[in-house]
Amino acid sequence: MRTTLISLMLLLPWLASAQDTIPNFSLDGAIAYALEHNYSAINASRDIVDAQKQKWETIATGLPQISGAVSYQNQLKQPVSQIPAEFFGGEPGTYQEVVFGQKQSMTASATLRQQIFDGSYIVGVQATKTFLEYSQNNKEKTELEVRKSVVEAYGNVLLAQESVQISEKNKATLEKNLYETKRIYENGLGDEESVDQLQITLSSVDNQLKNAKRLELITLQMLNLVLGLPIETPTVLTENLDDLTQRQIDLGLLDSEFTIENNVDYKMAINLNEQRALELKLAKSYALPTLNAFVNYGGNSFSNDFSFLNSGQKWFGSSILGVDLNIPIFSSFKRSASTQRAKIALDKAKTQFTEAQAQIRLQLESAKSDYILAIEQYGTFKKNLELAERIEKKNQIKYAEGLATSFDLRQAQTQLYTSQQEYLQSMVDVINKKTELETILNK
Repeated sequence: MRTTLISLMLLLPWLASAQDTIPNFSLDGAIAYALEHNYSAINASRDIVDAQKQKWETIATGLPQISGAVSYQNQLKQPVSQIPAEFFGGEPGTYQEVVFGQKQSMTASATLRQQIFDGSYIVGVQATKTFLEYSQNNKEKTELEVRKSVVEAYGNVLLAQESVQISEKNKATLEKNLYETKRIYENGLGDEESVDQLQITLSSVDNQLKNAKRLELITLQMLNLVLGLPIETPTVLTENLDDLTQRQIDLGLLDSEFTIENNVDYKMAINLNEQRALELKLAKSYALPTLNAFVNYGGNSFSNDFSFLNSGQKWFGSSILGVDLNIPIFSSFKRSASTQRAKIALDKAKTQFTEAQAQIRLQLESAKSDYILAIEQYGTFKKNLELAERIEKKNQIKYAEGLATSFDLRQAQTQLYTSQQEYLQSMVDVINKKTELETILNK
């Protein structure tokens, strides 16, 4: 006994620690966690860093560039040349074989290049700002999508959990009814059809319960995936579906001022127009000349042996200063065609921008209508559930007193089960439709 108590005392801190490591979230807490740990949100943040690096990469191409080069040659078989022998006091008309230079040579140089003018560089620098803005807008859109996904996944888990509880309650009630009906039938006071009717209903509810339990596990795994947690994590939800739904009913949201410039899809449509305008400028810039300057300094050294790293080795220096001017003259109308295509792409982007504004406003009106409908259906299904519960309860009493048939009871129970699922779904719809409206309003 004493050993058991000691073991239990040693286990208590470990059990408490294990409980502390189980994540539990309210809806707002889940959203905040997902915005930091969701896989898409993490990559969206990386895209911004990547855009900043790309911006500097583009700018750096127009700044001084220094490169170095080292070349080593070893002539394993030196070429032989013939020169007139009379140069060395020989007979005229004869030739002397000679080898020029030494077998090994090394060249080392450093070159500084500076871009003076390039139209495409100027456009490229302007484009980096647009690309950075696009990455920031894409991160904002990703965060809105993550928030929407968390709300949907969170609501689905609560829906599955409520479905399990209701199905278990329904199953327990049916088992009690079936037991009592069997006892009555066995005593010769009932009919076999009543037993069969209840058995059919019980089998149906039992299947619903099994499916609800499977969905409870799957929806929790989906929520963990959205949160950026391992899918097998036993995450605990601290919200209640009914209380959460009540908090999501906010008719004042319908009267919120809508500023389309704050909508992320509007911002991204502007980004597309800016990008197409820069592409047109880039196509035009290819008709401009480019000017670059460079200065080079290097040295050559020669030897029959590899002695180039010795301190006494002699090197012969050289230096060059130069300017490159490249003037486009004729491209067989290639540049003209490229410019015309860029102009067409810009016109298409402008049309898409006009369409995007109309779509955003239409989405807003549709989201408002869906939100109102969800609230109205929530109220309707709540009342329907209360009525279905009363009808089922009355039929239970009538059936027990022999005033209603098993068919009447089964019909009332089926109606109740349908009302229960409609009520649960209506609560989830209120939560989701409000989130869709807030996404468009950028709330």
